[in-house]
Amino acid sequence: MPIFIIKICNDFFSYYLSKIINISFITGVFPQLCKTAKVIPIFKKDDPLNVKNYRPISLLPIFSKIFEKAIYSRMYHYLELNDLIFKRQFGFRANHSTNHALISMTEDIKYHLDSNKFVSGIFIDLEKAFDTVNHEILCNKLSYYGFRGKVNDLIKSFLMNRTQFVSVNGVDSHLLNINCGIPQGSTLGPLLFLLYINDLRFSLTYSIASHFADDACITYANINLKNF
Repeated sequence: MPIFIIKICNDFFSYYLSKIINISFITGVFPQLCKTAKVIPIFKKDDPLNVKNYRPISLLPIFSKIFEKAIYSRMYHYLELNDLIFKRQFGFRANHSTNHALISMTEDIKYHLDSNKFVSGIFIDLEKAFDTVNHEILCNKLSYYGFRGKVNDLIKSFLMNRTQFVSVNGVDSHLLNINCGIPQGSTLGPLLFLLYINDLRFSLTYSIASHFADDACITYANINLKNF
């Protein structure tokens, strides 16, 4: 295809797509056509007849990811600018990795041991973490962090009235409604989940939590072993 034709196509789509995205921001409405996911089950191990041994991979429309990226960049910039994300959350964040999580936890343990304290840890892996997010609770938390008005309406519109279907060997199931959870495979989903569990630390009085996405480590230190 000639280069000038490609450029015309790019200019045409980018112009109208940007107008639709701006209208979405103004109205607080996420396009319904971008809210249908194609779920492909990928076999993991053990018994292939057990549905629990499959990992669902969610495929979303490409235009949905462009919309989400526009929302994500603005939300993430605001959160970082105002230092709202928990400092011990190392997952789904730029310039953070599993190495940072391990180093932070190791240094905490070394500090307590050097202070002649006993240290214990609880390691938590939340099952179906993304799939069980309550939309109302999430939107209330977003409002608490400053995402109110049309922004909150846009996130509600993004989360609600979603549908999905399962595709296996070229055969598609009927569409089903999704009543809870964050869309897996989405650009915006991981950030929304971070905000959903961002305040978990406030429920801890004597221990410290560290996170890597939906994995958490809770450590407790005391000089008296009987207090464990």
